[in-house]
Amino acid sequence: MASGPPPDDDFDVYRSLECSSYGDHPLERSAGSGARAQGVTGLRNLGNTCYMNAVLQCLASIAPLVEYFLSGKYVTALHRDRGEVATALAYLLTDMWLGDADCVAPEVFRLAVGDRHPAFGKKSQQDAQEFLIFVLNALHEALKKPRRRKPSEKAASRRGGKAAAGESSIVSQLFEGQLSYDVVCLKCDSCSYKGETFTVLSLPIPSHYQCSLQECLERFFQQDTLRWNNQIYCSYCDAKQDAAVRATVVKAPNVVIFHLKRFECYGKMKRKLRTNIRYPLANLDLSPYIYPPCRKHPKYNLWAVVNHFGDLDGGHYTALCKNTVTQSWFSFDDTRVCEVPEAAVQTAAAYLLCYSCQPFSVPSHGC
Repeated sequence: MASGPPPDDDFDVYRSLECSSYGDHPLERSAGSGARAQGVTGLRNLGNTCYMNAVLQCLASIAPLVEYFLSGKYVTALHRDRGEVATALAYLLTDMWLGDADCVAPEVFRLAVGDRHPAFGKKSQQDAQEFLIFVLNALHEALKKPRRRKPSEKAASRRGGKAAAGESSIVSQLFEGQLSYDVVCLKCDSCSYKGETFTVLSLPIPSHYQCSLQECLERFFQQDTLRWNNQIYCSYCDAKQDAAVRATVVKAPNVVIFHLKRFECYGKMKRKLRTNIRYPLANLDLSPYIYPPCRKHPKYNLWAVVNHFGDLDGGHYTALCKNTVTQSWFSFDDTRVCEVPEAAVQTAAAYLLCYSCQPFSVPSHGC
């Protein structure tokens, strides 16, 4: 996606609604305008870095992650030879949560990221979902350590999951989930399992006009048939065969991030789906997609949203995040920050949705 202002006026309409005055008290707070809530800090745009700022605001709203870095726990797990991104994030989160500035410049963090992935170090617009996955992977690599498998992870492994692999980090503890793909040969009915680990779940959008997040989930988890060039090799038939495939969740993450696949490519043609996707702010139920079934699966509550305005040729990212201190929602548009009512959290521009199955407490920062 190229840089530049949105080619349409959807962002201006959204901003006029979101960062307006409610009652007699204007909620908007720009840099230098006075007191602010803890953890509510704007980020300077360093040149088309709105995608980076929006993702950082979402990560800064995940209290267990923030506490891990503010408390210094990350230091004992840090692999020095690949810890630049994690260290830079720790310093940035400290400035955002414990500093006294209304906004900070994430320059050191961008340089650390750019050393690992040059495209993110340039002053060109990038995809927020790709950036988020890169950051989570970089943090996991920097902070991982061996772990013992739990009984539930052994069960996931038997169904094809990768819960096996014995490395754990704050990233895997918070964001990692396991999928199992049940593959049935339509010739001999033999069944096999293929596992996949995820930190971000990319969901198809079933309608071009409007739909619900539940419909996106149903489309992702529905049974699919693999034919023609997509046939699978069946070891029982010793040949490629048509197959039926269905995904289930064998390990649900504590924090689940959904990527809404708004960008479509057909050969050289690319377009953005502007579908208005309705998503719940509380009590999202993932139990229909989890195996084995269990009545005790918790419900998920929305904690952060990354919005994308504009098209592939020019767009802008913002974030909506719930603050653990005030339990209020805030809009983050680079250095422009404002408190918003819950009604403003439901937007037609949502691109990433971050849910947690546990309530967050205010992060502590003691040693």
